[in-house]
Amino acid sequence: MDWMKFLSPLKLTSSARPELLANEFERFVVGSADLEAEGFNPLKAGIIVFTNHRILWIDENNCRGGFLHLASVIQVYPPKKSLKKMFSTPRINLQICLSSSGTPCPYSQAASTSSMLIHIALRNSTSSVDTTFSKLTEMLETKAWHVNAESHEHSRRGLPSQDESSSLPAVQDLAGPSRIRPAMAGVSGILRKEQEQWEETDKNLQDAFVDLKALMSKAKEMVALAEKMRAKLMTAPTTQAGSMDDEDATSRQEMQDWMLSVGIASPVTKETAGALYHQQLSRQLADFVVVPLQKAGGMLALVDVYCLFNRARGTELISPEDLLRACTLWEKIDVPVILRKFDSGVMIIQSKSQSDDEIFSRIRSLLTRTEEPSFVGIGATEVARALGMAPALAKEQLLAAEQKGNLCRDDGPDGLRFYLNFFKDIGGEVC
Repeated sequence: MDWMKFLSPLKLTSSARPELLANEFERFVVGSADLEAEGFNPLKAGIIVFTNHRILWIDENNCRGGFLHLASVIQVYPPKKSLKKMFSTPRINLQICLSSSGTPCPYSQAASTSSMLIHIALRNSTSSVDTTFSKLTEMLETKAWHVNAESHEHSRRGLPSQDESSSLPAVQDLAGPSRIRPAMAGVSGILRKEQEQWEETDKNLQDAFVDLKALMSKAKEMVALAEKMRAKLMTAPTTQAGSMDDEDATSRQEMQDWMLSVGIASPVTKETAGALYHQQLSRQLADFVVVPLQKAGGMLALVDVYCLFNRARGTELISPEDLLRACTLWEKIDVPVILRKFDSGVMIIQSKSQSDDEIFSRIRSLLTRTEEPSFVGIGATEVARALGMAPALAKEQLLAAEQKGNLCRDDGPDGLRFYLNFFKDIGGEVC
């Protein structure tokens, strides 16, 4: 039987990153893992992403994947430890609940009691099988998919959730007899007063952490909602976009800018990705920079990307070294962006669909549109305004065109100006 027919299809981005559901977050990632079961051809050397809702299997080479919902897992069995098992690949066994049609189904709602065993073979020596088993067991005990469903139902009905109701202050019994406080005098009074202050501080800290936890949960929900709305805006029909007036187009652009700055719902971290941290970070970064590149004329300085990406990650900041290493890995994976370094040392991130010849043709059209191209010339400011990029990057493009012999410069009282290189054509005719 084919695994892809047994597993539910998984949606992947252009960089082979999984598209997560609402309120779904990555817990940890395991590389070089196999899926095995009786009657199935094994899936070899894939990446398994464990989230709080699902188990995702990804084949990065063929950009395909599938998933199993954690609700269908009946039980997890730890790997057997024996002298013979020490020299074999460790495996974690999952007992999956099956419906009458032989497909995975939620265990709590199953009409049939049939099940099957699925083996996860961990061939990556850097991944501890005991750690993977303990984290998977903890996720199954937490049952985050039930908690999220209940909180969504409570919010739909306008009722407080369990966490919110537990944080509400208790109603005092006003009808009870009032207690007379002891006199706050002497050493005992001072000690009692300090004890009350400590209790008050401890209560305030507990309330603050409860509010912070609720704020973080709501922030994740808002990030997921913003990503969903931004996706709808980006996939809107072009005919509808063409029928909008200038005010609607400006409002839509401002909405996209705001949603872009909201953040990433499930950022890749060293804790969740482990040894695959830089690889998964590289793929997530490639997905993230697509929209900013479209707005910035097809290229962005690496410093600007560092600021945008860290702002989107919130508290999960990365170092410049991690960002640079993630960008250098793009040469080994199939992503729609590249890292480029100019002769001056400036490093940029550029879309693969944008070439130097295309940029020079646009610069040439700017020069030929002027009334006297041989005398007016063009500067970095004009190119930046026309191509929608930063002036520093526009200057680098002009210098690169000059290096190839397409332009020539004049550094005069009006600043650095560039002109079409007519000597290139004249020299060919003379020879």
